Formats: sequence, C-alpha cells, structure tokens
Amino acid sequence: MSGRRLRRQLGLPQVIMLGAAGTIAAEIFVLTGHAAGMAGPAAILALLIGGVLSYAVAINYCELGTAFPEAGGAMSYVREAYGTGLLHYLTGSMDCLSSTFYAALSGVGFAYSLRVFLPGLPIVPTAIAIILVFTVLNILGVTKVGNAQIILGGLLLVGFGWYIIAGFASPHGFAWDVFIPEGRFFVFDGLWRNLAAMLATVALLYNAYVGFEVIVDDAEEIKNPDRAIPVGILTSLTLVTVIYMTVSLVTQGTVPWQELAGSETALTDAAARFAPGIGVAIMAVLGIIATITTINSAMLSATREAFTLGRDRVWPRAFSRLSRFRTPYVAVIVVGAVSALVALIGLVDLLSYISSSGYLFVLFWGSLSLIRLRKLHPDLKRPFKVPFYPWTVYAAGVACVLIIAFADWRAILFGAVLLVLLTLLRILGPKVSTWTASVLKSAEPARDRLLIAAAHPQTAQALVRLAAIFAEASEDTYACVLSVYKAPSSRRRGPQVVRQAKDQQKALLAEVSTYALQNNLAVYTKLRSARTIAEGILAELRNRNNVKLLLAGWPGPLKGEALAENPVKAVLQRAPTNVAVLLDRGLNDVRQILVPIGGSTHARLAVRLAYEIALAKGAQVTALRLVRPSARADQDELQEELEDKTALLTEVIEEVLGQVPPWVSLRVRESASLPEGILAEARSEPYDLVVLGASEEWSLSTRLFGSVDDWVAEQAPCSVLLCRRYEPVAVSWLRRQIKAIEDEEDYVVAEEAEGNGR
Repeated sequence: MSGRRLRRQLGLPQVIMLGAAGTIAAEIFVLTGHAAGMAGPAAILALLIGGVLSYAVAINYCELGTAFPEAGGAMSYVREAYGTGLLHYLTGSMDCLSSTFYAALSGVGFAYSLRVFLPGLPIVPTAIAIILVFTVLNILGVTKVGNAQIILGGLLLVGFGWYIIAGFASPHGFAWDVFIPEGRFFVFDGLWRNLAAMLATVALLYNAYVGFEVIVDDAEEIKNPDRAIPVGILTSLTLVTVIYMTVSLVTQGTVPWQELAGSETALTDAAARFAPGIGVAIMAVLGIIATITTINSAMLSATREAFTLGRDRVWPRAFSRLSRFRTPYVAVIVVGAVSALVALIGLVDLLSYISSSGYLFVLFWGSLSLIRLRKLHPDLKRPFKVPFYPWTVYAAGVACVLIIAFADWRAILFGAVLLVLLTLLRILGPKVSTWTASVLKSAEPARDRLLIAAAHPQTAQALVRLAAIFAEASEDTYACVLSVYKAPSSRRRGPQVVRQAKDQQKALLAEVSTYALQNNLAVYTKLRSARTIAEGILAELRNRNNVKLLLAGWPGPLKGEALAENPVKAVLQRAPTNVAVLLDRGLNDVRQILVPIGGSTHARLAVRLAYEIALAKGAQVTALRLVRPSARADQDELQEELEDKTALLTEVIEEVLGQVPPWVSLRVRESASLPEGILAEARSEPYDLVVLGASEEWSLSTRLFGSVDDWVAEQAPCSVLLCRRYEPVAVSWLRRQIKAIEDEEDYVVAEEAEGNGR
C-alpha cells in the first residue's frame, strides 16, 4: 500500500469501547419489543444465535485485521485478495455508505431520545447539530474521538448494569412465570415455524452486532494492533452479546412478551415497573448515550473507509488528504456533510435499509477473502490465526446468506438497487468525466500563450531563455513579449515623452525578438501605453485571456512604499493567471533543480514548472520537504514521521504529474528554520535553479512573495524562480483561513511534543 498512513493513537481501552459502545445503539431500545413479538421467549435464543453467528465473522476479522492492520477493514482485505477491481470498489463503497447513513440515523435517534426531556425540540436541527459536533471531533483527531467513546461507553455500560441488577433484584422485576408463561419457551407449533421465527428475529437484530467492524476499519490508528485488534473485537462482541441477552431476559421477564410485542419502548416499559419514576429517565439518558456512541463510531468508520478509497484511487484522491496532524479532514467533512444532508432531507427511513443490506454484503466478502489470502500469501505474518480454519469462513458465509434470506425484502431490494447503481457509476463514471472535461475544455479559451513582461534588455533575455524552455516542453505554445511605456502626465510634455519612450521600447523589443529567434522561440512583440506599467500588463491579460503563465523579472529587494508601487507586486496581486518571477544568476544550462514543497497550492505550480524545465533540459529534480526537529525520543515515531513526510511528497508530485518520474528524487530534512533549511540544501549541491512557490504572505503589501521566499531568493547561490498560482479571490481567502488554523494547531502540537520531550 502506498500513500500517507494514519497515526497510531488508540489504546486497548479505547478500542474495546469503540467496539462495545459503538455496537450498542438504538436497536436494543427499539427492536427488543419487535423481537419479543416475533419469537416470544425464544427471542433470547435468537440473540444468542446472532452473537454466535457474529463470532464466526469476528474471528475471521481478528486474523485479517492483524495481518493487514490498515484503515478500511473489509475493503482492504478484498483489495489484497481480489485486486482493485469492481468488487473492491463495491465493498468499500457499500461499507462507507452504510456507515455514513447509519450515522445519520443515529443522529435522528439522538434527537428523538433528547425530546423526552425537551418535548418541543426540533428533530432535524438537533440531528444535524450532533453530527456536526462529531465532525469537528474527527477533524481534531482520533484520540479525542477515542477518549469521548471511553467516557460515553463507560456511562452506557454502567447504565445497563443498573438495569440488569435492578431488574433481577426488584420484586416487581424479573419473574420466571412472566418470562415463560404456561411453561412454553417456543410459542409456535412445529420445529420449522419456531426456527423460521428465530432466524427472522436474527435478521432483524443482526445489524445491532456488527459494531465490532469499526475496530478493523480503524486498525491503522491502533497501537499494538497484533494484540489490541483480536482482544478488542472478541471482548467487545462478548460484552455486547451478554448485555443483549440479559437485557432481553430482564425485559421479557418483567413485562409479558404479548404486551411487549411491537412496542418500540420495551426497555422503558419494563423500567417503569421495577423502578417507577427514575427508571424512565435513566433509560432515556441511556438512549441518548447509545445514539451518541453510535454516531461516533459510525462516522469514524465512514471517514476511514472514504480515506482508504481515496488512497486506493477508487474514489477521488482528495479523500486521502490528511491534515498536519494526520486526520483525513476531507473525508471527515464530506461524510459529515452527507450525514447532515440525509437527516435534513428526511430520507432517513428509506436509507436505513443501506445499513443492513450494505453491512451483510461487506461482511460476506470480507470473510470470504480470508481463504484467497491464505492461498496467495501462505508465508504472510499472521499474529492471530483463525482456529478451525476454514470452517469459520464457511460458517460466516452461511450466516450472511441465512440472514439475507430472512431479512426484510425491502432491505434486500434496496441493497440490490444500490449495487446496480454503484456498478453503473463505476463503469460509466470515467467515460462521463472524460466527455465532460473535453466539452468544458473546448468551451474554454486555449491557454497556450506565455506573456513576457520586458523592462530591461538583460532581464528580458533571461526570461526569453526560460520561455523557450517552457515552449519546448509544451506543444503549441508561443510567447508574447510585452513592453509598456507610461502615458504622459501632462499635455505640454506629452509628444516628446511619448516619442522617446516608444523609441526606447521599440529598440528593446527588436533586440528581444532577435534573441528569441536565436532560441527557437515562436514570439511576437507588443507595445502598450498605460498610466502605469502594471495597468498595461493587466489590460493585456484582460483583453487576451489565453495566457497560461506571466513571466517577469525580479525587481530586487524592495520595502515599504517602493514595494507597494512596484509593477511586479501590483501584477502579482491582481493578475488573473499564474505568475512566475525570475531572479537570474546565470541561467544558461540547467542540470539540477531544487523544489521545496510545503502545503500550499503554489508549491504544486512550482512542481509543474520544475517538471517542464527538467523535461526540456534533461535535468534532475530534488523535491525537498523540511520538518521541525522533533523532541520525541521514540525512534519508531521519528521514523514514522519521516516516512509520512516522504509519502506526502510522493502524493503532491503524483497529484500534479500523475506519477513520480525516475529523475525526481525525494528528500526530507530536519531544520529549525525554514529559510535556513532551504538555503542549506541549495548550497549542499551544485543546483542551477531553485523553483519556489509563494507563501501565503504574497497577498500582503509588505512582502513580494513572502518573507521566506524573498530571503531565499536574495541569499541563494543560484538562479531562483518564484511562482504564484492563480485562484479566485474567495477560494484564496478561504484556503488561507484554513491554513492559518492548521498552522496554529500545528504550532500547539509542536509545543506539546517539545514539552513531552523535556
């Protein structure tokens, strides 16, 4: 597996609570009465059967999760077993959608539970609010999510412990003659009718057991996965099975099953009898906590599944983007938005069928992949090996088939329709995207022109050499050399000033045109009159919108009013196209190029420009990522951090170029100072050119490209090309705000790490 990895932060207590508290959801509150109506006292046996069938799947997942401790769960196992084809796509998509909509369902369930205490509470806004809360928690980090799950899960287990103990201890609680009226455990005549009733009950309740899957979905973030994954899965499933059976026993032993049949408040009805007054309030609180923990675990699963689908390039690559502290923030935002939208548009009842049908499809193929993986990788390290193999796999397959056979026909139909739609999207999606892109491209003006802002002969010649390199790397690219002279400020001096300025600029253009022909650059020249040089350049860009890159010369170290009034600064701030500014220190032959890469969009333009130069000149490119020296003593964590930064470099280059060319090398260095680190690397080897993307300070009036960029340009021992990628104003502002928040959080994280190191 390539790409950035999530950070291992979850300990065993968090893992167990993710599995246990994330499993106990609204089903136990809502469906206990329905189960009693379907099977009578035998509903407790159906719960036991459901738990045993779940063990068949869970024990397979113990081996798979420890053999492949990475995010995604079942989709990762299917990918390793069957490749990244249609089955992998369907498994991952169904798993992610199931978890996403389950989070929406739980959000609505939370709103209804809270309404017990606040009768006038609006359902939809409340559901959206709680979903947004856990969206923020997921962005802030999985440790916060895990800690929240420990607290909430602990309260949930304590509450159910009270329910069970109070139910058995109270004289108005559990009684055998209530649980088995007239001595009949099975309420139907004939073995088949009772067996069918129990299997239908299992199908109804089975969705309430699969919360252990969240553990393998988040395996990449679990510390010591060899032990924590199997212990967490089996412990949480055992806790859930015991709780479900004893809660059902207390409930049906307190209220006759005939009265419970069809009730959606079975637990509250029982609690009202053995603990009048306080019992109803406690069960309402437990219902609120159960839905919260389910939202928590469902969103955690969905976001990690979306992250893995993006990393595997099955879904858009953007889903695999990580924040500075390695949380999949794009996946979190999208999953949170979709969950909120589902709650908002009121399709919750219909889309609830995705959970049962989707999870069964995922569990079936996830378990079945174990057989193929055993054959494909017989020597793979397996910290946990399934006992009684392959019978556990067969049992898991039979369990899924049985549950599907007795499931609600609407769930089966909805799952089938969803699979067909996903398949069509997989097959037709790329074709539609290609067609749409071609239509949009044909509708847009071709951006095939380089615009060279010529001011001085020596600078203009260097820019022409650079433009010739870009033109050689791109087909159908030509250049325009633009010279702007200032319009006269008064009529009295006008004609003489104009004539003199025009003569000077014509001579410059003639000289540059001859030099361009010597460098095999298709070029034409243009002379403009404007109030200021910047206005002349901007007017050319507005009138001819096919410019893909504006080239200008370095104006020198400027400050204050001189910088604000400089034409390059004015164009940089206002030009509706990409801008590159060259500081020439003898750019005659380019053999080695250095590209420092940060997180900005401008760094991606730097990668593209460096690639085109290297392609034309046969040069080597070094992509550099600087990291702060870490105070952590743990060498494994340090190595993991360096590997993550290298993977980040790979992702940036692949995003821009599609692949990492063989003549591009990746380098990660520690440096306490960003400019000093870049300069140290520039001096360590005979680099001919440094290509540097603008920092976010380029929009300020006190810097040209930014304090780091400007300082590096002035101090570097070779030529420097600084670039600014064009963005619409609103997009640029929003991205800068997000980056400012990330930088602040990154600073806090670094300070904490230094504190821990001390």
